[in-house]
Amino acid sequence: MKYYSTNNPNHKVSLKEAVLKGLAPDNGLYMPEAIPVLPQAFFDTLHTKSFQEIALEVAHAFLKDDVPTAELKRIIEHTISFDAPLVEFAKNVFALELFHGPTLAFKDFGARFMSQLLGYFAKEEKREIVILVATSGDTGSAVANGFLGVPGTKVVVLYPSGKVSDIQEKQFTTLGQNITALEVDGSFDDCQRLVKEAFLDEELKTKFFLTSANSINIARLIPQSFYYFYAWSRLKEKNKVVFSVPSGNFGNLTAGLIAKRMGLPIRHFIASTNINDIVPEYLQTNKFNPRPSKVTVSNAMDVGNPSNFARMLDLYQNDFEKLKADVSGFDFSDEETQTAMRDVFTNNKYVLDPHGAVGYLGLKKYLEVNINSTGVFLETAHPAKFLEVVEEAVNISIDLPDRLKIFIKNKKQTILLDKSFTSFKAMLQKSLTN
Repeated sequence: MKYYSTNNPNHKVSLKEAVLKGLAPDNGLYMPEAIPVLPQAFFDTLHTKSFQEIALEVAHAFLKDDVPTAELKRIIEHTISFDAPLVEFAKNVFALELFHGPTLAFKDFGARFMSQLLGYFAKEEKREIVILVATSGDTGSAVANGFLGVPGTKVVVLYPSGKVSDIQEKQFTTLGQNITALEVDGSFDDCQRLVKEAFLDEELKTKFFLTSANSINIARLIPQSFYYFYAWSRLKEKNKVVFSVPSGNFGNLTAGLIAKRMGLPIRHFIASTNINDIVPEYLQTNKFNPRPSKVTVSNAMDVGNPSNFARMLDLYQNDFEKLKADVSGFDFSDEETQTAMRDVFTNNKYVLDPHGAVGYLGLKKYLEVNINSTGVFLETAHPAKFLEVVEEAVNISIDLPDRLKIFIKNKKQTILLDKSFTSFKAMLQKSLTN
């Protein structure tokens, strides 16, 4: 299968090139030229299959012409080595827990899959691959830990100074080895811009083999569709299923829309955001108005110019009405988020992280009108990753999982950087040639 740029459908490349380059030369995002539709027999027997078996069939539909089945099976077994359980809140209302992986965030699915797929393609390359990743929190830790010690790779993580939680920061700034952390004096949008500008810089592209591990890379997007199929297969009531997705850069929601296009009978999606409400605003006004992001307690969603919105538009051929028919958008303040965390703990004895709380609020608002739906909201990170916010909201002490305790003990190692591309480029040239 070929992959085309969202900025130019005539620019098509192989899966290998799309994965290795990350971003198209015209600054577009790669999309598959055709989204495979799975047969009805697959959905009829989905409830009998394991998570790994479901993921393998979904991945095979996309990658069968590019990756041998045995190799794809190995990649899936590495990726899906932990569960994504559904927790029932009330009748036909569920939390999908996506935080049981190594770094306790949903990004583990995409990062682990990508590290193995990139490693497979990199075997044919004769030079070191440099992976650039901008993070607003969990992407950095998932990618850094996924690629830690992988031969022939270096990872450069850019993150906004003072705008990620202490625990998130420790997960990717204490690793050393082939991981470099850049603490940028700016926002996540500045970090994302620097990564994109690096891919457009001819000197850097000539000197280094650059690729990206953000959700702009198609290798991150495909595995994020797996858990939509898995969650749907575990529901008893499979009619009128809706998913509420806490959203920042919108890779997670785009993956769900791809699953729907593959035939998964999802009735509707809710794009749930904090006050960085660019997409909910678009769904109300048909106007896309990116702007500087605002700092919130759900920091991983503090994105003012979501990259994957281009893919969402592409999936619907820029047809506003068709997109709006499948996706509703709601935004919530910090106060509403913290109140939801407090209420859910009081009533359900369940501890939400602030991002899951936004997803919960979006689902709750949608179900007020669409009362006969089966609702699932995505719990994208372990609440212990946001200790101060969670403990203040629910007024209890949260125990740190052992995996997080290990990071807390280690010393932070970062390079401070201003938000100019000139500084970033100079730093790359210096650090990557040492």
